[in-house]
Amino acid sequence: MEKEFQFYSDLFMEQFPLLSLEAKKFTRSILTLRKYDKKEYLFKSGGIQKEVCYVCQGLLRKYYINEKGNEIITGFISEKGYATDYPSFSRQKPSKYHIECLEPSIILFMPYDKLQEAYRTYKDSEMYGRLTAEMVLTRETDRVESFLFENAEERYLKFISANKDLMNRISLSHLASYLGIERQSLTRIRSKLAKKQ
Repeated sequence: MEKEFQFYSDLFMEQFPLLSLEAKKFTRSILTLRKYDKKEYLFKSGGIQKEVCYVCQGLLRKYYINEKGNEIITGFISEKGYATDYPSFSRQKPSKYHIECLEPSIILFMPYDKLQEAYRTYKDSEMYGRLTAEMVLTRETDRVESFLFENAEERYLKFISANKDLMNRISLSHLASYLGIERQSLTRIRSKLAKKQ
């Protein structure tokens, strides 16, 4: 596990080329590496996310359960992505979401309190924290706007264009839930597009 930790923490730290040596040492010292099985949860609705989670390997889904008891997927997180309910994490309030592994996954964790310490102590850490938060929140905003300004076919085309590597890793049911449509509707869209090719 020590060699794996070294390998994945090195990969993680490559994101922060301008971080000072002291900040890099501190950041590496607060990281922990954990392995998850398929169908295992990082956290569930009602819990407080006490650590930020960086996906080294694997695939996860973020979802909530609506008033009818249906699972509504709001995102997929794969390698080099952050598995987080960021507003809940930043406020340390209970989350409304579940995050579940769709594949065996390897995750790096940073505790909330240690991350805050890094921000207070190292200004360059604070800058990278802000950039990471912006990236996560932009991803969330893009999804909301896709429902406001695009139809189902446009959402599907945009998803496959941006996520070619995921198409063979997620089920049609999960993809349909993410796109906000029934699975039959997704099948019709795929058939229609296949005929155009």
